[in-house]
Amino acid sequence: MTVKKLFWEDPYLKQCTATVMSVDGNRVTLDKTIVFAFSGGQASDSGTIHGYPVMAAQKVDREIVYEIEADHDLQVGQQVEVIIDWEKRYKIMKLHFAAEIVLELMVQNFNDPKKIGANITAEKARVDFEWHGNISEVFPLLQKRIEEIIDSSIPILSCFSDEEREIRYWKIDGFGKVPCGGTHIKNTGEIGAVLLKRGKRLGANKERIEIYLC
Repeated sequence: MTVKKLFWEDPYLKQCTATVMSVDGNRVTLDKTIVFAFSGGQASDSGTIHGYPVMAAQKVDREIVYEIEADHDLQVGQQVEVIIDWEKRYKIMKLHFAAEIVLELMVQNFNDPKKIGANITAEKARVDFEWHGNISEVFPLLQKRIEEIIDSSIPILSCFSDEEREIRYWKIDGFGKVPCGGTHIKNTGEIGAVLLKRGKRLGANKERIEIYLC
C-alpha cells in the first residue's frame, strides 16, 4: 500500500490522524501523511508524529519513510497525530513558486537556458543555469515580470498528469504549464514581495539566481 499524500490534496493542511503501517527501529511509515519528503530540490517539512519530532523524511519509490528518535513506543496499527511546522511549510511554498516563476520566465525569454540545479528551503530558493556572462543583467526584466504576476493574484492549478505514476504539474492560464511534484500555493498573490540576488560563482558558464521573500 502506497502512503496517501495529503500534502497534494490540501497543501494547507496542518494536522492529520494517520495509522502506523510499519516500524523498523526508528524508521516508520504511515497510511497517510502531510509531511513532505525532500524531492525535486524542495526541502522536507519539519513536524511531529505522535509528538516525536521528524528528524528525516525520505522518499523511497512512492513510499515515504520517516526517522524519529530511537526511544519511541510506536507500534504497527497505532493511530497517531501528525503535525507540520506550518510557518516553515508556507515559506517554502511561497519561495518554491517564486522559483518556478523565475525558471519559467527564463525559459520563455532567453532561448530555453539549461537548468542545472535548484534548492528550496524556508530561508531562500535558488535556481542554477548554464549561462554565459553575468546573470544579474537579466534581473530588471525578471523582477518586473515577477511583480506583475504576483500583483495580478493569478490562480494556480496543481494536478496529476498521471495519478498512477504520481506525476504532477502546475498551471497558470496564459503563462505556463510545468511538471512539478512539490507543494504549491493557490494564488500568485500569496508570494508577496521578492528579491533576486546573484549567487556565488559555480564555475565557467554556470550562474545562480537566489530568491528571497521581503
